[in-house]
Amino acid sequence: MRRIMIDAAKCDGCKSCSVACMQAHRKDDGNVYTLDLTDITNESRNFIYKNPDGSYTPVFCRHCEQPECVMSCMSGALKKDEETGHVQYDAEKCGSCFMCVMNCPYGVLKPDETTHTKVIKCDFCIEKGEEPSCVKACPKQAIWVEEV
Repeated sequence: MRRIMIDAAKCDGCKSCSVACMQAHRKDDGNVYTLDLTDITNESRNFIYKNPDGSYTPVFCRHCEQPECVMSCMSGALKKDEETGHVQYDAEKCGSCFMCVMNCPYGVLKPDETTHTKVIKCDFCIEKGEEPSCVKACPKQAIWVEEV
């Protein structure tokens, strides 16, 4: 199983990972230079928080071994793929109860900004068939994929 790993000590808060995520999941075509950062439909699935001491905390979906989000999902919209270990989300099955949001121990999942009826969550860039965009974009190599 492959997971995204983080070394928070290396993070300098540049948010290249967040912009790469937004670019990877944008609805329209275009390159990163045309990405509208103010368009709420271009939401990142990861977050970088600045701490009071000036350090940064990168927050990413951990695709947990025993995912609380999956265990609390009453509609079956969240499932753990036993082969890859990735937690996958099916928006068509989502009942918008947001129990997954409330139960994520890392505070990663959130309601979408446009409709407040779906969940925004890391999909490991599976549809792209490559390394996650956030990993490729990190200039400090604070984010990497590891076989666990």
